[in-house]
Amino acid sequence: MDISVKDLQEAISIRQQIDNLQRRLSSLLRGAPQRTSAPQRPTAPTARTAPGRYFSPTTRAKLAAAARARWARRRGTGGAAPAKKKGQLTPAGRRKLSQLMKARWAARRKTGGKQKASSRKKGALTPAGRRRLSELMKARWAARRKAGSK
Repeated sequence: MDISVKDLQEAISIRQQIDNLQRRLSSLLRGAPQRTSAPQRPTAPTARTAPGRYFSPTTRAKLAAAARARWARRRGTGGAAPAKKKGQLTPAGRRKLSQLMKARWAARRKTGGKQKASSRKKGALTPAGRRRLSELMKARWAARRKAGSK
């Protein structure tokens, strides 16, 4: 498609006239300007959450205020003082725990060390059970051999 420079300049002139007329019409009707064929970029950046979804400026302001409040609570009123760590033993608690452990170990030494574990392991076969199982398997194999020879 051959388009001359003159035709391109005329097309640009017509497009500018259309844009001017749309702006005049919008100002007369006091409405929002109609969208032109060339998409305009947003002037202020907006916080994106998901494709095609934005936070409004008031919502962003609320979120920012909540975040500032969280950080202020974390820092405390005294500025950048570190928050107290939870779950640590106090010196008195550590002493008490040490005394309890010493008493427990003394009682264990007094009874003779380890408690005697049962001689039989859990889930292990006893010699009598092993013998009985062996006899049952031998009887089964003998029956199979007998049935196979017929």
